[in-house]
Amino acid sequence: MSSARAERLVNLVLCLLSSRQYLTADRIRGIVPGYASAPSSEAFFRMFERDKAELRDLGIPVETGRNSVFDNTEGYRITRPDYELGEIDLEADEAAAVGLAVRLWESPEFSQAAHGALLKLRAAGVELDLSAGAAVEPKVRIAEPAFDALRAAVENGQVVTFRHRRSSEPEPDARLRTVEPWGVVSWRGRWYLVGHDRDRGATRCFRLSRIVGAVRTVSEPGAVHRPTDADLLRIVAGSADPAPAPEPAVLWIARDRAHGLRRHATTVGSREVGGTPGDVVEIKFRSLSSAADWIAGYAPDVLVIEPAGLADAVASVLGGIVEETR
Repeated sequence: MSSARAERLVNLVLCLLSSRQYLTADRIRGIVPGYASAPSSEAFFRMFERDKAELRDLGIPVETGRNSVFDNTEGYRITRPDYELGEIDLEADEAAAVGLAVRLWESPEFSQAAHGALLKLRAAGVELDLSAGAAVEPKVRIAEPAFDALRAAVENGQVVTFRHRRSSEPEPDARLRTVEPWGVVSWRGRWYLVGHDRDRGATRCFRLSRIVGAVRTVSEPGAVHRPTDADLLRIVAGSADPAPAPEPAVLWIARDRAHGLRRHATTVGSREVGGTPGDVVEIKFRSLSSAADWIAGYAPDVLVIEPAGLADAVASVLGGIVEETR
C-alpha cells in the first residue's frame, strides 16, 4: 500500500470515528485529505468504494445509515463500541510483551497524521468526539537515527561502538565508546541505551540523541549477555537528566470551551476577544514546543497571550495545516 493511500485511510477512519452523525460521500470528499485529488466525481466514488472495502477487510466496521427519516441521502460513520476491541485478559508475561511492542513500534509519523486530520476536520465544521483521537495517538516517539542499529545489536547480542557527546560538548568532541548493549528504553520521552561500558568498566546509560555518526558492531552475534537482574528502567531513572521545570504560559480561552486545557489551568481573569467572552488562565507546560500542538487543536477557542515564542509556535502549526489543505 502506498504511503498516500495509507494516510488517506487513516484520515477516513478518523473522520468516520470522530463524527457523531452520518457523513455523506460528498461531505467526506470535501473534508478528508486525499480525496480532493480525484479528477472527477466518478474517480472519487471508485476511490471511496475501494477504501471502504479495504477498511471492512481490515475488520473496521463502516456503518451506513441516515441521520433522520427526512434525510434521503445515505451517509457513513464508525461507532466506537463496534470499532474498539472488547475486554482482553492477559497474563503478566503477555502484558509485558505487549507493553514492549508499544514502546518500540508506535510511530511519530502516524501521530502527526492523526493530529493533522483532526484539526482539518474541526476546521471544516465537523462536530467531533475529541476523545476519539486517543485511540490512535502514540505515547512514545521513535525518531533517533541510532535506534534501529542499536535495537538490532541488542537482539543479536553484539558489542557496538559509537561516538557519544556529553550535553556540554560539541559534536567534534564526541568520544568513542565501546558498549555491550543490554537494551534500549524510553524515559520521559527520550531514548537511552543501557549496557556495560567497556571503556569505563561499569554499567552506563547513553542518550540516543547525543550519539554522533553511525553505530557499528564489533563482535559476532551472541557475544553479549544481559544480566538477569538488570532493571533497565531503574538504571535509566537513576542516571538520566532531571525533568525540565514546567514553563508558565498565559492563555485566553473562550467561555465553556477547551475543557481539556482548563483542567490544568488556573483562571486569573476574564476578557472578551472579538466580541467573544472568555477567561484568562495561567498554565504550566513541561515543554512549550509540544504544548503548541495541543493548543492548536483547540483553535480558534484558545489564544496565547504569553510567552511570544509559544504564540509563534501555535501560529506555525496552524499555518502548516492551512498549507496542507490548499
